[in-house]
Amino acid sequence: MADNKELSAEETEEDLIELIDDDDNIIKFRLLDVTEYKGEKYALLLAAEPNDAVAEDEVAIFRYKEEEQVLEPIEDEALLEEVFEFYQNEEDAE
Repeated sequence: MADNKELSAEETEEDLIELIDDDDNIIKFRLLDVTEYKGEKYALLLAAEPNDAVAEDEVAIFRYKEEEQVLEPIEDEALLEEVFEFYQNEEDAE
């Protein structure tokens, strides 16, 4: 039984995405979803643990470069809002 718990914990750790902020702090995220908007892919992430940079219920959105497997930050607030609104509408439709 204990082995199953350890396996579950390892699987959870594998699901985490670690990003480094401007102050070289590691912030752990969980992947909420990947959505495509206007021909580009975007990763929607949720904070995996409490931190000062991202609120627990805040969604962080990054441009996802699939070929390079890179997450690029988005500076354009209007684009962030468009992508999030698109994602919400997409989820509501399902």
